[in-house]
Amino acid sequence: MGIDLNGNVIVVAGAAGDQGRATCAAFAAAGATVVAAGRDSGRLDEVVALDPEHIVASVVDLSEDTATKQWADALLAEHGRVDGLMHLVGGWRGGKGIVECDLADWDVLEASLIRTLQHATRALHGPILQSPHGRIAIISSTGLEKPRATNAAYLAAKAGSEMWLRAVADSYKESDAAAVIGRVMALVTPQMQAEKPDGYKKFTPVEKVAEWLVGLYERPADEVNALIETISR
Repeated sequence: MGIDLNGNVIVVAGAAGDQGRATCAAFAAAGATVVAAGRDSGRLDEVVALDPEHIVASVVDLSEDTATKQWADALLAEHGRVDGLMHLVGGWRGGKGIVECDLADWDVLEASLIRTLQHATRALHGPILQSPHGRIAIISSTGLEKPRATNAAYLAAKAGSEMWLRAVADSYKESDAAAVIGRVMALVTPQMQAEKPDGYKKFTPVEKVAEWLVGLYERPADEVNALIETISR
C-alpha cells in the first residue's frame, strides 16, 4: 500500500484474534509500533512473533475501567504518543429466537463488545485527539441492515458499539482525529479459505479488513470521521 507509519503507535485491542493478528501484521509492515493488547500473554507472544521488531505485547483486561485507565497511562508514559486504536475485541452468542434465546448472552456480549470499547476509547481519547492523525476503528456487522431473530443479542450489542463510536466521532469533529466503523458479513482467514477454496464467497478476508484499517491513515479525518463503510471481498 505504500503507507509509511514509522514513528506512529497503533494499539490493536483483541490482537490475538484472527482479525487482530492480521491487523497487527499489516500495521507493522507499514512501519508502525504496534501495541498488541489482550488478556492472554501466551497468545500475545504468538502475535509478537509475527514481527518482533515492530510488535510489542500489552496485557490488559479492557472490561475493567480502572485497569484500562492505568494501562493507557502506562502506554503513554512508555511510548509518548498513541495514534490509533483498532478495537477488534470480538464475541458471538446466539442461534435461537427471541423467546428461546438466553438473555445471559446479552450480558456476555455487552461486556465484550460494548464495555471494552467504552473503557478503551475513554482512556485513549485524549492521546488520539492530540495525534496529528488519530484514528479509532471497529469492525461491525452488515447484519444490522436486516436483523434476524436468531441474532438479536449479538446485533443489539453491535448496534450499541456503533452508536458509542458515532458519539466518539462527534467528540472528534473539526479535529484531525476520526472514529470509523467498518462492516462485514463475516470474516475468513487464509486457513479457512485453504480448507474450503470454493466457500466463503460472501465473507471478507481478514487481510482485506487489515488493509482497510491501515488505509484510514491515507484519508482525511473529515472524510472518514463518523463513516460507516462496508468492506467487501
